[in-house]
Amino acid sequence: QLQLVESGGGLVQSGGSLRLSCVASGFEFEHHAIGWFRQAPGKEREGLSCISQKGEFTDYADSVESRFTVSRDNAKNTAYLQMNSLKLEDTAVYYCAAVRVFGRCYLRENHYPWWGQGTQVTVSS
Repeated sequence: QLQLVESGGGLVQSGGSLRLSCVASGFEFEHHAIGWFRQAPGKEREGLSCISQKGEFTDYADSVESRFTVSRDNAKNTAYLQMNSLKLEDTAVYYCAAVRVFGRCYLRENHYPWWGQGTQVTVSS
């Protein structure tokens, strides 16, 4: 059983960078893939990126590829989302989620049973 807590959100100017962290509690973090999602007001939740349990497989949505980078440090029970060249349309609540799967990950939210509480990212002009 995992519990996830996101941090690192805040207010940033257009073109700037933020790094989000997802810290997991429990004893089997290394058995779970991690996905990153976001939801803006009035819009559906969107899958952004994911990473397999050993980091050998990653995936990205077209909207963020080449700007965002997903990584993890299993010794620290932590996954990261590095966000560069931020745009106004990146403003949203960002969530991490976990699923027990081997060798791959998913960008669809219905695969993930465990979720963090979210962290707000606001990009200003």
